[in-house]
This record gives sequence, C-alpha cells and structure tokens, in this order.
Amino acid sequence: MKKSNEPVNQEMADVEIIIGKILQLGVLISAAIMLIGLILLIVTQSTGYPAGIYPTDFTEIGKGLLSFKSYSIMMLGIFCLILTPILRVVVSIYSFYKEHDLLYVVITSIVLVILMISFVFGILR
Repeated sequence: MKKSNEPVNQEMADVEIIIGKILQLGVLISAAIMLIGLILLIVTQSTGYPAGIYPTDFTEIGKGLLSFKSYSIMMLGIFCLILTPILRVVVSIYSFYKEHDLLYVVITSIVLVILMISFVFGILR
C-alpha cells in the first residue's frame, strides 16, 4: 500500500508561501528604509558627510543612523536588502530538514556558509 505524501506536499506549499512572503517583506522594508533616506537627502540636500566621504563599516553607519544622516539610512536599507536572500536560505534549510531531505540540507548549508564567508570578506576588505 502506497503512503500518502499529501501532508508533506501541503507543508512544503506552506513553506514556499512563507519564503515568498519573507522575500516580499524584505524588499518592502528595504525600499521603505531607502525611501526615508532619500526623502531626508532631498529635504536636507546633504548626505550628512563631507564631499567624497562615506561610511564604509558598520560602526560608521551606526553612528550615522544615530545622527539621522541620509546616506547611512540608505545604507541600512541596502543592508536589509542583502540580508533578505540570506534569510531565504536559512528558511530553505529548515524546510529541507522538515522534509528529511538531508542532501539538500547539506547543499543549502554549504551555500549559507559561502554567503557568510563572502560577507566576512566584504567586511574585512
């Protein structure tokens, strides 16, 4: 007698919907943050930094956020946009784990490690 895969298929459909909503929400939040930074840039007509100087690390961006500098706010929006697909990979690892598909858990985990390594190298640059 063949075992029904319907509950697993429904669960995967639910996970795919969640992943789609995460991606949509991440893009919307990023766009809203960047729009706030753009509006602040237009209103103040300044990035908040001297000409040719821009924040290049998290500390400088954090200080700029506390000072409401438009460029730092837009950088936060870009950072959120970068984090969105990383969150998608994490949710995919979970969904493959729930499916008991260990091969894809391993493959997706390797992708996550590669993303993290590239992120660290980008910071150290």
